[in-house]
Amino acid sequence: MTEASKSPNKSPLVSVVMPIYGVEKFVAEAVDSVLSQTFTDFEFIIVDDVSPDDSRKICETYEDERIRIVVHEKNRGLAGARNTGIRHARGRYIALLDSDDKWTMDKLEKHVEHLNNAPNVGVSFSRSIFMNEDGELMNTYQMPKLSGITPEHLLCRNPIGNGSAPVIRKAVFNDIAFQADFYGETEDYFFDDRFRQSEDIECWIRIASLTAWDIEGLSDALTVYRLNSGSLSANIPKQLATWEAVMKKAEEHSPELVARAGGLARAYQLRYLSRQAIRLQDGKMALSLVAQAIKQSPSILWREPSRTLMTVGAALLQRVTPAAVYRSMEPVAIRLLGSTQRLRIALAKS
Repeated sequence: MTEASKSPNKSPLVSVVMPIYGVEKFVAEAVDSVLSQTFTDFEFIIVDDVSPDDSRKICETYEDERIRIVVHEKNRGLAGARNTGIRHARGRYIALLDSDDKWTMDKLEKHVEHLNNAPNVGVSFSRSIFMNEDGELMNTYQMPKLSGITPEHLLCRNPIGNGSAPVIRKAVFNDIAFQADFYGETEDYFFDDRFRQSEDIECWIRIASLTAWDIEGLSDALTVYRLNSGSLSANIPKQLATWEAVMKKAEEHSPELVARAGGLARAYQLRYLSRQAIRLQDGKMALSLVAQAIKQSPSILWREPSRTLMTVGAALLQRVTPAAVYRSMEPVAIRLLGSTQRLRIALAKS
């Protein structure tokens, strides 16, 4: 493992950790969003996970002393690259960014303020706004619960939403670290390198169930999350299998939590994957998944009736409607959803 550093000796308050692998189309947008932050006391650790394209070369064109580039000799996956970045981090707070996403200019400023003023909060996350593969804002949002997050809620709902949303105290990672020898030497691990999908939710579950740190969200959409059909999350059967493996691991360290909430969590996961299938325009799979969700736990019909019935309706509509007609209806539905979500965000601030 090698490192190219332009960074000064002074320890920053924040360490930004960004793995890169096969993202030459997107990485400049991600880097620019970090370097344009209104909060400037950070180091920027870019981990090249043996990227097969010019991602690293693009990053090397930036002349900024806060950038440090760490190069893996062998591919370790997203979890492994994040772990490398965390091991190199000198900051009190660690901000994670996936290299096909980006941030608003004030993201770090608002999270630092949140963490500075709330010593009980270990994980500060934000809402996210979606963009499409071409970087165009879709004006729809992830709308999670922001406070009062229990281990049961996190197991079922993953309010953090994506790997580019949280800023985390380094002390939290120290509290959940475990030692293992995955690559020929014993190292500290924070994310579990054995997971190539769902590695983030596995980590959040350990934080929520094994530590006393609070997890809280900010109402602003400070993360811009790319819906990329080529991403890992687009492989739905593999994603479900990995999620099941996460639940198996959670059962090992928190059996009572999984006994209480595991069935409901699986229902929510199946419903989420149904919406993913809708996005990928696979109505047959979407309908099958949402039917499995309701069978697994019918209570999702009255716990979250609007979201569940909307998923059923969209899956049915996509299943019986010609593809061209459905595609023509989709933008209208997205605009309506976005308008409703923006109203909810505005009302929450008033």
